[in-house]
Amino acid sequence: MSKRLESKYKINRRLGVNLWGRAKSPVNRREYGPGQHGQRRKQKPSDFSIQLMAKQKLKGYYGNISEKQFRKYYDEAVRRKGDTSENLIGLLERRLDAVVYRLKFAITPFASRQFISHGHVTVNGKKVNIPSYLVKEGDVIEVRDSSKQLAIVLDAVQTGERDTPEYVDVDHRQMKGTFLRTPVLTDVPYPVQMEPNLVVEFYSR
Repeated sequence: MSKRLESKYKINRRLGVNLWGRAKSPVNRREYGPGQHGQRRKQKPSDFSIQLMAKQKLKGYYGNISEKQFRKYYDEAVRRKGDTSENLIGLLERRLDAVVYRLKFAITPFASRQFISHGHVTVNGKKVNIPSYLVKEGDVIEVRDSSKQLAIVLDAVQTGERDTPEYVDVDHRQMKGTFLRTPVLTDVPYPVQMEPNLVVEFYSR
């Protein structure tokens, strides 16, 4: 098992949820956390720990984004007009690795990040290898011709674990999709409940 895969599964077990709704998640078999203290009796969580857990879940879902980068998204969400928690979700869903994952060109957000970094994706016809690149409404995302027959792409497209949401449009035969609009929280098909309002409370303490 790769270190990347081990880390991903540890995120699931540490948080106690199947973040990506995958059948292979160890949480499906062991709901307690990893390590020798994983089965300790849980105490009633404080407000701080509840807010922290909400932040860790949201960070982890998007490929375990670094704290520095995640804080930048929060600061940008605060700066924009409107509801801060909705702005935060909109920014996260505009990340190129999130969009590639939503289009089902990659099986997980981790695989999506690696796929982009290796130069397999174009945006509006130009190669983009930055996973955190923010797409705009109407942008066309496509798998490069030389990468369309890769097994990892074909496996992802054929998976029945999830559907593509309504804010993207995709043609899996051409391996091309369009980011139609920035979603709000209720549009995003999270396998587990996300609480960005608690993330806002955490940072605004």
